[in-house]
Amino acid sequence: MKFLAITLIVHAPHPVTGEQKSTADRFREVVDNALLAEQLGFDGFGVGERHERPFISSSPPVVLSHVAALTSTIRLFTAVTTLSLLDPVRAYEDYATLDHLSGGRLELIIGKGNGAAQRELFHVTPDDQWDRNAESYELFRRIWREDRVTASPRFRPELDRAEVWPRPFQQPIRVWHGSATSRESVELAARYGDPLFSANVTNPIEPYAELVRHYRQRWAEYGHDPAAAVVGAGTAGYYAARRSQDAVAAYRPVFEGQLAFQRRLGLEPVFTTLEDYVERSSALIGSPQQIVEKVHRYHEQLGHTVMHLHADAGGLTDAQHRESLELFQSDIAPVLRRDIPDPPWPWGAVVPEPVSAVREG
Repeated sequence: MKFLAITLIVHAPHPVTGEQKSTADRFREVVDNALLAEQLGFDGFGVGERHERPFISSSPPVVLSHVAALTSTIRLFTAVTTLSLLDPVRAYEDYATLDHLSGGRLELIIGKGNGAAQRELFHVTPDDQWDRNAESYELFRRIWREDRVTASPRFRPELDRAEVWPRPFQQPIRVWHGSATSRESVELAARYGDPLFSANVTNPIEPYAELVRHYRQRWAEYGHDPAAAVVGAGTAGYYAARRSQDAVAAYRPVFEGQLAFQRRLGLEPVFTTLEDYVERSSALIGSPQQIVEKVHRYHEQLGHTVMHLHADAGGLTDAQHRESLELFQSDIAPVLRRDIPDPPWPWGAVVPEPVSAVREG
């Protein structure tokens, strides 16, 4: 099993103290967490994309390029790239450049994104967002694989034997399809034989497991080898301590602060008590043994071979956050790596094949 640390770069008051860092300090914290993730042995670091409050993650290529310059082994993920909002030509240029700069360490998780404010910002409607996502991905996919592209898309100007530079480093890049509970992303992933990344953070497991089952069914119906379907999954929160009582006690003020923040935003939380959150959500809070057992329970339903934890302290102290991640790598990750297989492909920087061997068109 492989493990990612991800951040959506929420920029909000601290859930316990109420203090708010400056924008510059928050970005520095993101970079520091990426360096810590590589130091501790995480397999990937991901940055989300949002274009509305309370996030400052509107430019993942810039953040990941900075992280790429300061790291050497960790793979770099987007979580997610909102292709429904983006020009696929411009998105390709940004990410192909980043992939070269990182030495072939980039992977994309794409999705339509969510939130009314960012849809309004980009003039995307609930009625056309899925069509935009599919069209952008299909064109992005072609640009990555073909030297010249001719296309008449609906949502951007047509292309006539267009060349888009730079040409790829990874040929092609791996693209995951991020999905919560909508079948449109699952359909796109299954059709093209791409891996699926289940959000798995807001609700109990049932709707996510149902969607993963649908993905595997559609994957097979499209003629792909069932054994080659790969699923990743998120976690709603993480904090481990040697004793479960200590983990729950330390996390309680964090949970209560996050609960209050959601309600200030007008959101009604799915889990209204910490006990329910620990029991029925994907949050991993407790002793190492409890966390291993919970991941196994989720794996029985999702069959996931990649899992993400939140890279941010999220209300914990810096010391608590680091100690908890260290405990994950010393006592939890080795057991899960032994028990749950990796995805069926090499993991690490990519050495590209000769151009003549891989170019299409």
